[in-house]
Amino acid sequence: MSPSRQGRWLRRLVVTVVLVAILAFVVDKVAAVVAQNQLASMAQKEAAKYDVRSADTSVKINGFFIPQLIKQDFSKVTLTMGKPAFSKVPGENLTVDMSNVHVPRSLLFQQSGTVTVGTTDMQVKISPREIGRLAVHSTPGLAGLTTEVVGGKLHAKAAIQGVNIDVPVVPQIQKGQIALAVDESATGVPSALQNALKNLLARGISLPELPFGAQLTSVNVQDNAVVLSATVKDLKFTR
Repeated sequence: MSPSRQGRWLRRLVVTVVLVAILAFVVDKVAAVVAQNQLASMAQKEAAKYDVRSADTSVKINGFFIPQLIKQDFSKVTLTMGKPAFSKVPGENLTVDMSNVHVPRSLLFQQSGTVTVGTTDMQVKISPREIGRLAVHSTPGLAGLTTEVVGGKLHAKAAIQGVNIDVPVVPQIQKGQIALAVDESATGVPSALQNALKNLLARGISLPELPFGAQLTSVNVQDNAVVLSATVKDLKFTR
């Protein structure tokens, strides 16, 4: 083969390889979008069983789709629900990180099937104001209480015995509920009033059931939101 013919053959080979790679990439992305939409629809349907609604629900499958589809196992899938409401309790955002997800190929073709998840970690963001509202609803004697994030800490503000107090509080999980513990660094508040508020807040805040039967594991303050962390055992979506 002459050098010129060899050069043309190599160029054609390179072009062919590039076109095949682009086609494979496009097919992978299109198939992933179809599967993601299917999973989002199934997740939304399952969440509705727990009286959970959201403004939008989306799913992202990480990594290349087709190789994982062949195995019917996906290493990581992320579910996001924007502006979720739990039994009419508004949230800001819900994120579910799922690992070792088994997705039958039949679901890609609108057929029946069951998605099973190995490990599920959930985070729910709730506004500080909503935490205060839930505290008032859960505990008689806390009427007028408000909560907000100040300097990275959650603060509780209330009028106790006619005195306005403002103390930092630490959200904690106690027996499946949220308790607001008065921060020991609180100053400038009479000890009697501080103890009265402390006892009221320690009674706990009842939350509606989280989607998918999630169990609370921790709570903390991030930026200007209260973040609930939870896990789900044996999560399944069925079509």
